Amino acid sequence: MNTPLQTRIGLLGCGRWGKLILRDLVSLGCKVDVVAPGPESVRNSVAYGANRIVATITDLDKGLDGYVVAVPTAHHAHVIENLLDRQRPIFVEKPLTNDPVAAAHLAQVAGKHLFVMDKWRYHPGINMIYHLIQSKELGELQSLQLRRLQWGNPHRDVDSVWILLPHDLSIVLHLLGHIPAPCFAVGLHREGWMSGITAHLEGPVQISIEVSVRSMRQERMLSAIFSEGAAMMSDPMADHILIQRGTGEETETLPIEQRQIDTTLPLFLELQTFVEHLRGGPAPMSSAVDGALIVERIAQCRELVGIKRTT
Repeated sequence: MNTPLQTRIGLLGCGRWGKLILRDLVSLGCKVDVVAPGPESVRNSVAYGANRIVATITDLDKGLDGYVVAVPTAHHAHVIENLLDRQRPIFVEKPLTNDPVAAAHLAQVAGKHLFVMDKWRYHPGINMIYHLIQSKELGELQSLQLRRLQWGNPHRDVDSVWILLPHDLSIVLHLLGHIPAPCFAVGLHREGWMSGITAHLEGPVQISIEVSVRSMRQERMLSAIFSEGAAMMSDPMADHILIQRGTGEETETLPIEQRQIDTTLPLFLELQTFVEHLRGGPAPMSSAVDGALIVERIAQCRELVGIKRTT
């Protein structure tokens, strides 16, 4: 095993998001070999500090400590399958796949080697709300409302629901420890290609999630309603979350509290966890089983809208 300062990672994909992964891995003291099959990936690899640039998986040194997969979602399963025989930890960008059958298979065969990059589970604001739930400072959790809105989908291999909904389902997993099955969903789609969905999940905690790439207002919002107050994160780049105490029935409303949080970016925090895992530390939060569950829940939401599974 390499010494900590010589941790070597193979990065597959160095596009719009992969270049940021490369940046953070280099800042964490890693030597990163990049599979960059196209000219844009090669330029990004050079600009962001790759140790070595190769064209295919087979060109990667088999002695690397671990791998990060940042190729388009439709290629995740194939790339992961080609890495499994190396018996090294693999960190794959969410979602695990866009195919529930393939996701369940990977969860079964990958064992302890495969993890999913659910960055919102590392967000300090999400973790602050998690601690409010655990401590019952604001009473019992009654409702979660999540919105993720924007205009446009830069991905061409899968539609926006496969890109956006995993974020919010991973937040639900983080806050509750499980993901209830969806009981109702409506959405906009054309021939199975979705531009948005609103879903409600079963259970004693009321959970609604809305994601869309047809909103003229960009929004990333989590609201947690408790029996004795509420907490909200409406700006993921802010240095605080908002807390309101009371039940809403008071004649006089208490001032809204701003509770400070760390502003370290969650991408850096999740990659730091993976690098520390390669050096002997705890595993990243989202296992392959967690990733497969998220894929299954997305498929169930799509079925409620009327989109049949492809496999």
